[in-house]
Amino acid sequence: MTDTLTRPPFDPELEAVLTVLNEQLPVTLTPEMIPVLRQTPIMLAEAALDELLSQNGLARRDVTIPGYRGDEIVASVIAREGRTGVGPGIYHTHGGGMILGSRLDGVASMLEWIVRHDAVLVTAEYRLAPEFPDPYPVEDCYAGLVWTAEHAADLGIDPAVILIAGASAGGGLAAGTALLARDRQGPALVGQLLICPMLDDRDQTVSTHQVDGVGVWDRGSNLTGWTALLGDRRGTDDVSIYAAPARATDLSGLPPAYIDCGSVEVFRDEDVAYATGLWESGVQAELHVWAGGFHGFDMMAAHAAVAQAAIAARDSWVDRVLGS
Repeated sequence: MTDTLTRPPFDPELEAVLTVLNEQLPVTLTPEMIPVLRQTPIMLAEAALDELLSQNGLARRDVTIPGYRGDEIVASVIAREGRTGVGPGIYHTHGGGMILGSRLDGVASMLEWIVRHDAVLVTAEYRLAPEFPDPYPVEDCYAGLVWTAEHAADLGIDPAVILIAGASAGGGLAAGTALLARDRQGPALVGQLLICPMLDDRDQTVSTHQVDGVGVWDRGSNLTGWTALLGDRRGTDDVSIYAAPARATDLSGLPPAYIDCGSVEVFRDEDVAYATGLWESGVQAELHVWAGGFHGFDMMAAHAAVAQAAIAARDSWVDRVLGS
């Protein structure tokens, strides 16, 4: 396979946004950039989210929970202020390529689900690579899910209605956590919402070669993220299905899935293949590949028509799963 291939065109509305983004941020993320990108002021992001929560009648509290090997990690619990009773749970795993981000990233896009379904959202601060390589991230995420299920009564969560959701690396971690829950007879999940998930470390698909030096989270950035997580094991046979769910050959017994991505992103082919694998294993899955979409287009260009369609389709699936 040649290093670069002809790719589908970007949606015109999205391409205009992408032009602005590429003027502000490098297309390819290298290992040297990780410390710099982590210097984004977290407290400012927290304050902005808390204001948004307040506007929606929601409140956040932070708790310390056991992570991998019993180490302490932080989780945030978000629910309607003054809420009593029992409702659905949403367990969130944030994105950031396994190397960036915090537990509050991506939560804003889920607030409507919390309000509409009187749900409780739990989001855990899993530890990041390369300082904490595999299996720390996915094991921290699984530990957070176990804590959520074990404390369902205190949290006001119906243990029979817990949805796991994540975007990008968070989507990959959500898929890996669902596999761990299946194989360890852990918490039951009503569904897995995998938004443009990062599933495959092997760098072998057509889409990874098409999206090289262009778009958002290109092939080089993806190699940076996977190498930080796996080190010299990346691309070898010594990688578990929990770290890279695309490697799983048996997807039976998993909860119903929603998978979406853009047609112009690295993860397109691995996401389509994962949905196909779920169907082959008798698992229900809904798949959307949005024409002309780059990675994370719905978050970065929410005004665009294709982004609005993607958000509406996702909301519809969540409503069906959580029993609207």
